[in-house]
Order: sequence, then structure tokens, then C-alpha cells
Amino acid sequence: MTPRPLILGVIPARGGSKGIPRKNILPIAGHPLVAWSIAAALESGLLDKFVVSTEDPEIKRVAQSYGAAVLDRPPELARDETTTKAVLARVAGELGGDDTVVVLLQATSPIRRRGLVDRVVGEFLKGGRDSLSTGWLQLQYPPHGVEHRRQDIQSVFVNDGSVIALRSANLRNDTLFGQKAGTMVTSREENVDIDEPFDFWLASKVLEKGLAEGWLKEPKKIG
Repeated sequence: MTPRPLILGVIPARGGSKGIPRKNILPIAGHPLVAWSIAAALESGLLDKFVVSTEDPEIKRVAQSYGAAVLDRPPELARDETTTKAVLARVAGELGGDDTVVVLLQATSPIRRRGLVDRVVGEFLKGGRDSLSTGWLQLQYPPHGVEHRRQDIQSVFVNDGSVIALRSANLRNDTLFGQKAGTMVTSREENVDIDEPFDFWLASKVLEKGLAEGWLKEPKKIG
């Protein structure tokens, strides 16, 4: 039997966000933003290890206080133009092996139903894909003034950044998704990606709803 590959979770969280300054540690629904992704990683039964990748001392302290291991990121990988792919490649190179499965959890996508991480990883491990991403189906309406029937409207998958499982070989080949990119459609509530203040407000309302209804795991500060 082929041994299972190492499953490595990565939460990128740099300190220099521009749209919402310091957003990765801003409080939302009672906890710093990054803490929600840490809670999802800690809940997983399939991640062998996970780290927060950051160059920022304050983010490092916050992440550790919520139970995360932190991998210090060099300044040259914390610039505005730095790609997520480059960050993951650095982490996988330091902590993984040739056949590592990297699981990206974007801190700016904090809403994940209980068990979502393991659903994605479990499906990915069945094989046949280079990556598997969560997201939603966005209807593509024709331009205004063009008559159409709603049932004829096509939809396109939109990656929400919540959970992406991928082969570390993708990164060595300078690609995030690879040639066989799989998708997993999740609930619309989980698809909030925080880029601007309205997104932050919306995410806070959904997080509060998830806690009240019991389908979210609340972060727990340990130090």
C-alpha cells in the first residue's frame, strides 16, 4: 500500500495589507481575523501539521496565542507583489517533501463550516486531481439590454480562497492549480473573501450567525 503523503496546512498572513490595514489581526466576531483559520486547522483530523507564514512580529504573537505554529517569512516574500504561490513554495520546501499535499487556508476567508477542511482533503486524496478548491457558481448574465431567459444563463466557478488542496509538485512546476484543477461548491455563506470594509462587516455577521447556529468552531485563545 502506498503510504499517505504528508498533509501540510498553510495560513499566509502578512502584515502589510493595504485595503484594510492590519486586517489579519483586526477583531471580528470576538477574535482576530487570522484566529478563525487557525481554529479550522486545529479542528482538522487530516492535517499532519500546519503553520502560519508571516513576517510580522505582532501577527506571530497573535497566531501563537491561538495555538498555531509560525514559520517566519523573509521580507522579500512579504511585498505587495509577492504571490501566494511563492509563499507556499517556500513553506513546502522547508517543511514538506516531494509528495506533500499543501492545504492553503486564506486568513481572509474565515468562514468554514465544521469539517470543511477534512472534506476537501479527503476528496483530494481520492486522487485524479492536481488541486481541489472551494468556491461557488456565479451566474454570468449577458450585458444589460440583451433579452434572455434565466434558465439559459451559464455559470462559472469562482474560487473563494477558503480551502485549496494541491500537490507540492505543482509549486515546483510554477503553478498553483496544475493541469487537473478540481472544484468543490460550498454554501454561499462560506464564500466571503475579505478585500474591503464591506466584506469585513458581512463576514462578521455570518460568523456570528454560524456561532449562534453551531456550525462554526469558535477560536480559543491558549496564551
